[in-house]
Amino acid sequence: MKVGVIGTGSMGEKHVRAYSALSNYCHLIGIYDNNKTRAKEISNKYEVTLFESITELLKVVDIVSIVVPTEYHYEIGLLCIKYNVHMLIEKPITNNVNEANELIQKAKEKGLKIQVGHIELYNPLINILKHMLVNEKVIAFDVHRMSPYDQRLETVDVVQDLMIHDIYILKELATSEISNLCALGQIINNTPKHASAIIKFRDGSVAHLTASFKSVKKIRTIRVFTEKSIISANLLNGHIEVIKTVEGYKDFQNNNADIQRTEIIEVPYIDSLKLQLGDFINSVKNDTPLTVKGEDGVNALAICNRISSYIKESEKSLKNKNSKQ
Repeated sequence: MKVGVIGTGSMGEKHVRAYSALSNYCHLIGIYDNNKTRAKEISNKYEVTLFESITELLKVVDIVSIVVPTEYHYEIGLLCIKYNVHMLIEKPITNNVNEANELIQKAKEKGLKIQVGHIELYNPLINILKHMLVNEKVIAFDVHRMSPYDQRLETVDVVQDLMIHDIYILKELATSEISNLCALGQIINNTPKHASAIIKFRDGSVAHLTASFKSVKKIRTIRVFTEKSIISANLLNGHIEVIKTVEGYKDFQNNNADIQRTEIIEVPYIDSLKLQLGDFINSVKNDTPLTVKGEDGVNALAICNRISSYIKESEKSLKNKNSKQ
């Protein structure tokens, strides 16, 4: 398969590096970025052809990764469809649900595949966690995804950029659909930079999600409280801690409390991006179902939009209240 990368920023470079390492699966034809200085740097670093225009690249590839700011996903997606190119679009799929649905429909009409970059679903830790919850009754999820502030994030919504990962992860881990949600946060430069959301599922379980660009350190954790255990997972180091009650045994020196057993699981590192790209290439090559469909991207985007709207409306309401006092 002939592949290309549109966008050579931090994440775009990772796509270039991953495709280069997948030479048994594909041929990296070239890259494009309207930032010519950055594109030239990546072209030289990875010895890959730099194309002068998107259309020239699209004429000679089967697949592209679209790794540009979200506001350009729709426009570039339409170009890919025009030139019959399958696409992997980094999350979120587009700026809004209407644009996403139109892209998906137009791609289907031409027999093209759109996969969304929900990369955490290729993290082996998430798959292990999902397996561990099969016979557990979940009470609650407590999820934290935080990063230090970077000037490049000045106009970026933390819900769309960080929390979206945990939205689609919960879709995998939870056993029922969302029945309700609410959210609060802090808005800086007209976009949420710290967000806290509470989600209620139809089976009664709840989830508390926190995402922030205002943390002093990088954090990626998921805790799951079940009727029989507490499972704590650190996505950064692949560490899972499981605390379970040993049924039928009592600690008579500690007020007859149930004895607890702690198990530690170390998940070996695997390059999730390479897994994701390899899976997408195989799906296109063999015409098999996608692991992450465009519709999955729409669902995650819709939930994120609801959360962002809650935060903005609550901030607006607070300002109106304070102005009247």
